[in-house]
Amino acid sequence: MDEHNIQDDDKDKEALAGLSSVPPPQRKMHSYSQQLRANSAHKRHHQVRKHSLDDIPKPSDHYYNNEDSSDDDIFARNSNNASGEDYIITHSQRLDQNLSLDSGCPPDDSRNFQPLPEFVGAGGTNGIFKVPMRATVHPRRPPCLELRPHPLRETQVGKFLRNIACTDKQLWAGQECGVRFWRFQDAYQPGLGTKVRRGDEDAAPFQESGNTAPTICLLVDSANRLVWSGHKDGKIRSWKMDHAADEPSPFKEGLSWQAHRGSVLSIVMSSYGDLWSGGEGGVIKIWPWESIEKSLSLRPEEKHMAALLVERSFIDLRSQVTVNGNCSISSSDIKCLVSDRVRAKVWCAQPLSFSLWDARTKELLKVFNIEGQTENRVDMPSSDQGGAVEDEMKVKFVSSSKKEKSGGFLQRSRNAIMGAADAVRRVATRGAGAFAEDNKRTEALVLAADGTIWSGCTNGLLVQWDGSGVRLQDVSHHPCAVQCFCAFGARIYVGYVSGMVQVMDLEGNLVAGWMAHNGPVIKLAVGDGYIFSLATHGGIRGWSISSPGPIDSLLRTDLAEKQPIYSRQDNVRMLVGTWNVGQGRASQEALMSWLGSVVSDVGIVV
Repeated sequence: MDEHNIQDDDKDKEALAGLSSVPPPQRKMHSYSQQLRANSAHKRHHQVRKHSLDDIPKPSDHYYNNEDSSDDDIFARNSNNASGEDYIITHSQRLDQNLSLDSGCPPDDSRNFQPLPEFVGAGGTNGIFKVPMRATVHPRRPPCLELRPHPLRETQVGKFLRNIACTDKQLWAGQECGVRFWRFQDAYQPGLGTKVRRGDEDAAPFQESGNTAPTICLLVDSANRLVWSGHKDGKIRSWKMDHAADEPSPFKEGLSWQAHRGSVLSIVMSSYGDLWSGGEGGVIKIWPWESIEKSLSLRPEEKHMAALLVERSFIDLRSQVTVNGNCSISSSDIKCLVSDRVRAKVWCAQPLSFSLWDARTKELLKVFNIEGQTENRVDMPSSDQGGAVEDEMKVKFVSSSKKEKSGGFLQRSRNAIMGAADAVRRVATRGAGAFAEDNKRTEALVLAADGTIWSGCTNGLLVQWDGSGVRLQDVSHHPCAVQCFCAFGARIYVGYVSGMVQVMDLEGNLVAGWMAHNGPVIKLAVGDGYIFSLATHGGIRGWSISSPGPIDSLLRTDLAEKQPIYSRQDNVRMLVGTWNVGQGRASQEALMSWLGSVVSDVGIVV
């Protein structure tokens, strides 16, 4: 019996001697939440990964990070890290090491303890959420002029801004209930506060018109000192530029008339002073300058007569190129009109085609598609749009030249064959290639300083054309849809649906880009040394035409130093909780017992 006990004691001593003298690692006193992943079982958790914040690339001075939110909101993003490691791991001293240092005992280096890794959300491009920026001035975009800060959405019902245009002294905006304008000299003045409706308390002082139908497009007429506006009710209205600062608001419209049955989608002034307007169904009308000039010269009491004079003087271009109910231009809505005053031409952009017109003779010069191919085809009226395939085969070539109409049999046969081939191609693209063409729909058009035309598509493609409609090149710098253009000097500004604004040179090379808004940029305008951008939520910001440049860093530093002058810090207590009881919804009594005792001590409950 004693021998068995002695043998058991010897075995226990050997087992104890074989144990490592290294104590088990201490548990962390603080826990950091992390995302559970399917491949987490294959990771070696004891391996310590070292990442440094210095390894994160810093944005350059001339190109700003295009993944930062404009208004510092938090957005979920997809991780592109190939290793699957979406968190930065930092090291912290263990509690027992801190205690040993406090007690005066030197740490035992021979043990080489490895603390458990701490998983901390990266907050950069590796994390699943974007950590909001909290700098005085956004470090990844140029300093901007907040002409109208982002208003709350609920304050903009029926009042959303839809367009902007700049005169030499003002910025005009078209809204759902009329128009308004800001004077550049008042851009840095404080807001009117409670004197204006909600949403405009912090905006620079402005003047507003009376209520009208929603404004869709604006045109600045510097020669007549007027701003023309096209509206959803089909009317074109004029507004005087020169308003006194003490003039009572709302101000009234000037000359107006019924221009289209549907909405007026775009207006432009040709090199001959004629007003061109495009509407729904591919309708293009011209309002001669003679009738407009005569109407503007009439007295205010003769306003009705002036409107009738303009209404009866229009020229319907679509009817001029329509024969036997078939039209040689598309019946889709007009996206935009651009006047080439040097070549005396007017460009008309529709989603999948372009038409080029002579501004003097009002004749159709060319019809071509988004690929640059000339189309010798005719479209059926808008009422037959989207009909059967048989309707597409009813093709007849129509020429605006009377000489060609009287051509010989061979010429007519050639034109008919070309038209039929074009119709077959269009029918074929409605099958497999319909989605591809839909991705290339034209959304914006602009005339550059060198005389070339740039068009923007829904897939982010930027296409350059010469003055005769020949496709020169196409570039793509951003995968999102193009919403608007603005040309100034040797630069072309592009606004995207993602909120990005990019700057290109005349050759299409990317110069700079930054996240201008946290919503789509729907319009750009240049005035008073700024490029103003309008976001779909109604916010307006001005960007210096010298940006990006050395002045940006100087302004950023100066604004950071003067932050206490124009900023205020508020402390807010938040309570964040999760109701997770059997996947059931919390009742009113349960919520009261859970939150009732602490709600009075916090400002925000999440």
